[in-house]
Amino acid sequence: MHIPVLLQEVLDTLQPKPGGIYIDGTVGAGGHAAAILRACAPDGQLFGLDQDQTALDLARHQLAEFKERVHLLHYNFDRLAEVARRYDLPPANGILLDIGVSSMQLDQPERGFSFQVDGPLDMRMNPSAPESAADLVNHLPAEELAHLIYRYGEEPRSRRIAAAIIKARPITGTLHLAEIVAKAAGGRPASGRRKIHPATRTFQALRVAVNDELGVLERVLPQAIALLKPGGRLAVISFNSLEDRIVKQYFKREAQDCICPPDQLFCTCRHKATVTIITKKPVTPSSAEIDTNPRARSAKLRVVELIRG
Repeated sequence: MHIPVLLQEVLDTLQPKPGGIYIDGTVGAGGHAAAILRACAPDGQLFGLDQDQTALDLARHQLAEFKERVHLLHYNFDRLAEVARRYDLPPANGILLDIGVSSMQLDQPERGFSFQVDGPLDMRMNPSAPESAADLVNHLPAEELAHLIYRYGEEPRSRRIAAAIIKARPITGTLHLAEIVAKAAGGRPASGRRKIHPATRTFQALRVAVNDELGVLERVLPQAIALLKPGGRLAVISFNSLEDRIVKQYFKREAQDCICPPDQLFCTCRHKATVTIITKKPVTPSSAEIDTNPRARSAKLRVVELIRG
């Protein structure tokens, strides 16, 4: 069952209203979208994007009750500006971006995202994308593979893990890779809610690289801000420190009138603040939500509002 993360917090900060225009850039199974559509009834509209056709098919079923008020489009959200032009989208009252892999994708072994069950080493959010995790694992030189695992997974044992992967090639299955990584990293940690499997960071790194997740996030943020109407809000849910850092730094930059170096005496950037930061600190799940949905434990929500003219 799909459980949308930080659902009430999203509604509280995005503040959907009747007649509003809303964009869910990562519609997934439609959990957030359904709540937004109910909140903006009877005449609010929602445009839902997803690069995963399977997710869109599920969302279309889940959101059928909203009929002509919902519009589902097969696009990666870094093409938001293109979508707005092609479909003549009006300025939005609110945009939601729920970054990263969905529970639905994790629970499909054939997609290769999970190390809990065996499946092909794939990890493509868009199954038609040309490069899979198996391509990276089996063909990258050791130095490049170690750098990838360190950069995108923040894994301090990246060199040891990369060497073990090189030695074990070819690797085609998720459980095979997880076993190799666990042995190289020192084995499975002791049980406990805050302990993570030793393959977690490596799997994250491969997924981020395969789907260019950080590049996509960097590209979508200015597009989303440009699509808001004055007073409209952009809400972003991230699930790791790399994503959250990008969001935090971009929001901080866009909330400042001057972005010149601090030691510069006179402003030459001519930058003007475009947004107000609504969440001074990231909103995180309650302990009750984490108990109900452990996958929510690392989620962080940040929200900005476009400055009114």
